Amino acid sequence: MPFTLAITRERIPLTKNPWLIGCIVVFLAIWANSLIGTTDINNWLLENALTFAFVIYLIISYRKHQMSDLSYLLICIYLCLHVYGSKYTYAENPFGYWLKDALGLARNHYDRIVHFSFGFLLAYPMRELFLRMFKFPAWVAWTLPIEITMSVSALYELIEWAVADVFFQAQGDAYLGTQGDIWDAQKDIFLAFSGAILATTIVSSVKKWFRIYEE
Repeated sequence: MPFTLAITRERIPLTKNPWLIGCIVVFLAIWANSLIGTTDINNWLLENALTFAFVIYLIISYRKHQMSDLSYLLICIYLCLHVYGSKYTYAENPFGYWLKDALGLARNHYDRIVHFSFGFLLAYPMRELFLRMFKFPAWVAWTLPIEITMSVSALYELIEWAVADVFFQAQGDAYLGTQGDIWDAQKDIFLAFSGAILATTIVSSVKKWFRIYEE
């Protein structure tokens, strides 16, 4: 079965889509590993609360509002990055420490990578959703992912504050992962926003270059 890069009208049963099955297997393996090897189970549960909700939505919506294989692949990569971060907490992530040593950075930047990836990897799937499910005009579908990325990023920072300061103070430092940076929240929002802009710019440029037009 060919790998689909854009929205198609054909609805494909999950059992007949090997690309999506592969994404599911890889994600579940990484997710299970993150739980089995976590260093902080309470932080893991906090970090994955929204992951559970998002995965449930993807399952429920698949039959009626399928997206392209590319969108599901991008979603899978983002979720894998997120759950891998939840295994150790973002601030203590081994890959972030390796990157810190290799590039001579001042801090563990794994959380920055994931925040940027939120905008960069999910902007295209959001765009497909607006085009297919809500039937929005193409120009709206280009704009909304950028606006929603920034809004959701800001909302997430508020949720982090509430969790850390109001509900679970004992988990605050691990959950926030600010590493002493007072502008951590603002930088996270900016990175997600920049990722969404970059993603939509790349997709727009590719479509114009290959003269791909949408309905």
